[in-house]
Amino acid sequence: MKITIIGTGYVGLVTGACLAELGNDVFCLDVDQKKIDLLNNGGIPIHEPGLEEVVARNRAAGRIQFSTDVAASVAHGEVQFIAVGTPPDEDGSADLQYVLAAARNIGKHMTGFKVIVDKSTVPVGTGDRVKTALREELAARGVDAGFSVVSNPEFLKEGAAVEDFMRPDRIVIGHDSSAEGLQAAALMKKLYAPFNRNHERTFWMDVRSAEFTKYAANAMLATRISFMNELANLADRVGVDIEAVRHGIGSDPRIGHSFLYAGAGYGGSCFPKDVQALERTARQYQQDLLILRAVEAVNDKQKLVLGRKVVQRFGADLAGKHFAIWGLAFKPNTDDMREAPARVLVRQLLDAGATVAVYDPVAMTEAQRVLALDLSAEELARVRFAASAMDTLDGAEALVIVTEWKAFRAPDFDRIKAALKQAVIFDGRNLFEPEVMAQAGFEYHGIGRSILTRS
Repeated sequence: MKITIIGTGYVGLVTGACLAELGNDVFCLDVDQKKIDLLNNGGIPIHEPGLEEVVARNRAAGRIQFSTDVAASVAHGEVQFIAVGTPPDEDGSADLQYVLAAARNIGKHMTGFKVIVDKSTVPVGTGDRVKTALREELAARGVDAGFSVVSNPEFLKEGAAVEDFMRPDRIVIGHDSSAEGLQAAALMKKLYAPFNRNHERTFWMDVRSAEFTKYAANAMLATRISFMNELANLADRVGVDIEAVRHGIGSDPRIGHSFLYAGAGYGGSCFPKDVQALERTARQYQQDLLILRAVEAVNDKQKLVLGRKVVQRFGADLAGKHFAIWGLAFKPNTDDMREAPARVLVRQLLDAGATVAVYDPVAMTEAQRVLALDLSAEELARVRFAASAMDTLDGAEALVIVTEWKAFRAPDFDRIKAALKQAVIFDGRNLFEPEVMAQAGFEYHGIGRSILTRS
């Protein structure tokens, strides 16, 4: 099938590359000429394991192309995927200007039937707005061309997106019951047929329900994270090991173990903005989502927990003190720094007068760009971007771990102890066992695992 992908960001590039891998003829459009040039020259604008190889293989096979030519992109695909960004607006609602601009561009150039697929995460009712934009553009041209708007939200995890796309646990498709909607459903069924050979993974529903499903999924996962973080903070006070609690409740099949890990808070491009957008939608309908308001508030406070632990241990005035930070991306296997807890921690330590040395296996370039936006020149001068994890340690009062990269799970503890001024570790992801760390001679501060409050 001939497929057009509008937007070559995280969702669009993974979707385009994986659909090409299945044998489709994919045209990827983006308005950013530098990004298109990078892709055409063999580069990849994001870090995602396995993606570079998939893109390279399909570019060589002629199954994927990258361009800024809007007219050519509309002419190419019988199915047009809109996979542009929907950043949060000032009031927390999703900014749909890029989605609607993409729809209008399709309407300005289409001459025959098209299926327009909302792949971007969009609030309930966006499909109707996309339809209106298309109809207005077609009417302005005096063109009578049929179309159908479909909702097909993505459920990709950053760091495992290629695997998630090629082995989906579910495919959600929302369409209407009109003749055009049924025609669109038939094309979508054909497109996703390779994923349904062993068993049916597709869930068919109306457009609004599909739009809502994406937000509901992310809101539920964010809720589980904030729930465990709130319990972890109490566990620190009452002498409870939150890891033991996690195993105890996660063994119940009604609960399960996923997303029950206490830590430094969630970040990234999805959970923060999707929780806010769902709250905003509720307010438009005079509903107050009390649980989600609490989820967001808990997460905002959780990003401060590591910094507060450092201050409680070393004092409010950290002038003259230096700290090592391992992990900057909001999660492993990505360079995404959006809403990353590490950004909050760096700000806290600098505000208290400290200097820091930071390291991330992948996100160093992105971290330099983001922190340059977050900090003043004077503040940025107190941040050293280290060449390796061990390089952060010399002269540091303590090590603070923020992201659970595999490379951090089994370090050389003797080297760490020798390099640090004090053998103190603040573990924001509970990578290590408190008892083991105590035996190794470390003062260890986890999240909900404080050995200081347990007899």
